[in-house]
Amino acid sequence: MKVTINDVAELAGVSIKTVSRVMNNEPSVKKTTLDKVTAAIAQLNYQPNAAARNLASTRSYSIGYIYDNPNAYYIIDMQKGLLDACRKHGYELLIHPTNAKSANIVQEVIDVVQHARLAGLVLTPPFSEMPEIAEALERIEVDFVRIISGSTPSPKLNNCVLVDDFTAAFKITNHLLELGHTEIAFLCGDEEHSSSGERLAGFQAALTKRGIQANPKFVVPGSYSFESGIKGAKHLLGLAHKPTAIFACNDEIAAGALFSARLANVAIPEQLSIVGFENSPFSRQTWPPLTTANQPNSTIASQAAELLFRHTRPGNTRSAVEQQPVFIPELLVRESTAVCPR
Repeated sequence: MKVTINDVAELAGVSIKTVSRVMNNEPSVKKTTLDKVTAAIAQLNYQPNAAARNLASTRSYSIGYIYDNPNAYYIIDMQKGLLDACRKHGYELLIHPTNAKSANIVQEVIDVVQHARLAGLVLTPPFSEMPEIAEALERIEVDFVRIISGSTPSPKLNNCVLVDDFTAAFKITNHLLELGHTEIAFLCGDEEHSSSGERLAGFQAALTKRGIQANPKFVVPGSYSFESGIKGAKHLLGLAHKPTAIFACNDEIAAGALFSARLANVAIPEQLSIVGFENSPFSRQTWPPLTTANQPNSTIASQAAELLFRHTRPGNTRSAVEQQPVFIPELLVRESTAVCPR
């Protein structure tokens, strides 16, 4: 038979309410009581049902992840990190895909939160970079944590996890420069994502530090997709003066660029070096494997959920100044980059 909270209370010799307080991590529980209840939960292998807890309590034991991102690997990694944190704390995760460009997106987010009785939200780009959504959630007093592109902690961003795309892009570009490349192209991601702008800024800063002026013809607008990489690389390889290296804003774009180069009979990396960003499976499934920046999306998501749970648990309040986790994706050198051929 399924173990219930009554069984835990009986084995620990405490009330059901006390077991509930322990499970909710309430700070007023004595250590001796906490130890007894924790031991009973472990002995009985008790698994609380979050949905039932939601119905039986004025508190919610569910958080939400609302996303609009064409990169399936990014979404899967984010979900994994959030689910790991939810299981650890006894929460359920609601996953809601939607269109960030919808005219009614703010109301849609509010409706999801209120209908599902969510304790809070984890927001990823582009939602995390939309101030109107943050303002709406604050108005209805719902906790949220944003994962955003940035490198400098700020009191205005005390509910954020930062990803330092600028520094990572600087390092990737510097790797190409050290191989002798000075004519480097940049394939952009979606312009509404701050990460695209931060990565471009890091790329340009690395060139400037070496006294190199970025060729405006080598900066190609696009989106975070394989097809965008194909189109962008085809354009670059059709120029009279071609780049010797391509920095793609993510691995999907880089994989598309590599495919386009293959179709044009351009050898990688002998004739053209290509780098990506994020270390998604795309970077390891291509041939040659892509030099990229390792962005630990599951860990980033898990940290965001942990930050959210600090505010949703009873007795916890958002402090005026909080430590903001900052992740700097690390350079991973693989076979898609080599010494400049000219």
